[in-house]
Amino acid sequence: MKNKTILITGGTQGIGRGCVDYFLKSGWNVTAVDIQPMESGERLEFVRGDTSLEETARQATAKTIERFGRLDALINNAGIGMIGKFNVEELPLEEWNRVLGINLTGYFLMAKHAAPFLRKTKGVIVNIASTRALMSEKDSEAYAASKGGVVALTHALAVSLGPDVRVNCISPGWIETRKDAKHSDADRLQHPAGRVGVPQDIAGLADYLISAGFVTGQNFTADGGMTKKMIYEE
Repeated sequence: MKNKTILITGGTQGIGRGCVDYFLKSGWNVTAVDIQPMESGERLEFVRGDTSLEETARQATAKTIERFGRLDALINNAGIGMIGKFNVEELPLEEWNRVLGINLTGYFLMAKHAAPFLRKTKGVIVNIASTRALMSEKDSEAYAASKGGVVALTHALAVSLGPDVRVNCISPGWIETRKDAKHSDADRLQHPAGRVGVPQDIAGLADYLISAGFVTGQNFTADGGMTKKMIYEE
């Protein structure tokens, strides 16, 4: 993967940070974008910005090309939750717009500005959605809508950008991002895989999708089987 370059949004924590670390270890050049600070390094370029703003997308792609000379893959990951904070009758429009702006519009903007460079390398986009695109918790309307939109945006981009650029989507389930987290037996047993996920699980799937040349427009659920297991109250 020498000289291959990947751009990852939301790269300072959680799944995004897991992807940054994974691809650096795999020999990629990495550009990370986030509102939280990160130090640039030998093969790491950091761009600080809000991905719901088009200027951030312009700056991130421009700095990537300036620093590394090419772009081979984009992982759209930046997102915010807001789950459980407001019920639907009280959800302020500005909060709805904020979630949709980062979780969906930001993905469109990054794809828009990355596409010309990805076409040159026959590159790949991997969008991070959520199992909340397929199932819901209470008071999660904005988040669910944004992630459902990501799944639809994925197949639309795959058709529009193909055959030069492939576009796929990952819908993670329960991914533990806290280093000191402890899980009960009940937590683990909700998953047929026998455990809660970690960011490296998503990074590994993203790596597969980048190399899977005949796969595009698809949504891959990565949840340890949780959405397939029927759970009844005792």
